[in-house]
Amino acid sequence: MKSEDHDPRWLCDREKTRSRSGLALVLWIVGWARAVTAAVGGVAPLSSVEVPKQLTLFEARRLAFAHNWDLLAAKSDIDVATAQTIIAREFPNLAVAYSTAKIPADNHSSSTEGGNGLWQRNYDTIIAINQLFEIGGKRSSRRASADAGFEGARARLLEAKRQLDLAVTRAYIAALQAASDVKILRQSSESLRSEARIAESRLAAGDISKSDKNQIEIAAERFELDARSADTTATTLRLALEALLGSTHPTGDWVAVDTLDSLISTAPAEDNISAEPRPDLLAAEAGLKKTEADMRLQKALRIPDPTVQVLYEHEPPDQPNTLGLGLSFPLPLWNRNRGGIRSAEAARDQALLAIGKVRTQIGSEIESARLRYRDAADRWRRYRDEIQPRSEEVREAVSFAYAKGGAALLDLLTAERNANDVRLATSQAAADSALAGATLQAALNLPGAGADRK
Repeated sequence: MKSEDHDPRWLCDREKTRSRSGLALVLWIVGWARAVTAAVGGVAPLSSVEVPKQLTLFEARRLAFAHNWDLLAAKSDIDVATAQTIIAREFPNLAVAYSTAKIPADNHSSSTEGGNGLWQRNYDTIIAINQLFEIGGKRSSRRASADAGFEGARARLLEAKRQLDLAVTRAYIAALQAASDVKILRQSSESLRSEARIAESRLAAGDISKSDKNQIEIAAERFELDARSADTTATTLRLALEALLGSTHPTGDWVAVDTLDSLISTAPAEDNISAEPRPDLLAAEAGLKKTEADMRLQKALRIPDPTVQVLYEHEPPDQPNTLGLGLSFPLPLWNRNRGGIRSAEAARDQALLAIGKVRTQIGSEIESARLRYRDAADRWRRYRDEIQPRSEEVREAVSFAYAKGGAALLDLLTAERNANDVRLATSQAAADSALAGATLQAALNLPGAGADRK
């Protein structure tokens, strides 16, 4: 070891150089933390949320990232982690001590030949400056722990955004399906009202009874009542989405721009794989790095930290001005920090288990999402391409036959109800397919549906 390694002045210069480089890194981290919103596609939070009347899924996600209360709390973790990185890079402050001794407690004079002033008396005055130096890798371990904590906070923010995107997509798709149900029920009601007008002509001609006409009108009114109930449900779902967006005064009067078909078209291929690691896995890995750094720190705490002392002593008349140097450190006789080390090792083992658990959960989520998406997509295609067209053909044929007197009223009402049920089931299948695709995208950590629409 070089002789300059023992020079306290050189140690101070080295620590100052490290402190300056560490400060530059901290300033960069602070700037990154302020820009993290832009890095993950967000904007600065506003006091109120202006939900546009024409709302796309992309815009809904953007508003949720800027205003959702849970995500705002996750963003604050970035500030806390940034503060910890600053704390970890701070150097111990100097300690200044002042003492005056040998003050007579009786009638003996303390004056000297120089006089009887406070500074001329034979008091023993000592001014000491103490500086603690952390050795054994404590500072580097503390900085590594803080950096890993910052990485974990960032990963948790991205994970919260991933979960929020999926929640917003669920709410948006639910609102879309409810609006589709309203449209379908009103179409069914209008179809039966059209049949009622035909029945009016047949009643006037004496082909049917008044009870037949009334049954058609009653069925139409029931569809209309169901449509009103579905409209209330749709408004409630729009209000729920606005709550996710952080709106303090939701109205539910917006209209969705995206359609179920457009959202289905953005779903990933079944054999798609994740391009980037999931943020929940990154958070678990950052947690492991932090616990490993904490364990190194606890082991380093067994090494005593020296305190260098420089003192000035004033004791007239014989030694009016003298200097002194000192070195002190604790003796690790009774406490070797075994408890802290064991606790850090246990935390490290828990972090290792957490990584394994997260990896298992990710694999299970991806495979389950693939199966659900495959089933939902197949079911939707069958409804769209086979079942619904055939149901419409049957309804139109029975309606034509009833208008010509070739079908009974029961056949007409049954065909109308079946057609209505099939249209509702097709809408449900489309919503299930869109939601399953969004769930698969989230499981694979891919950009969600509507992410490319601005």
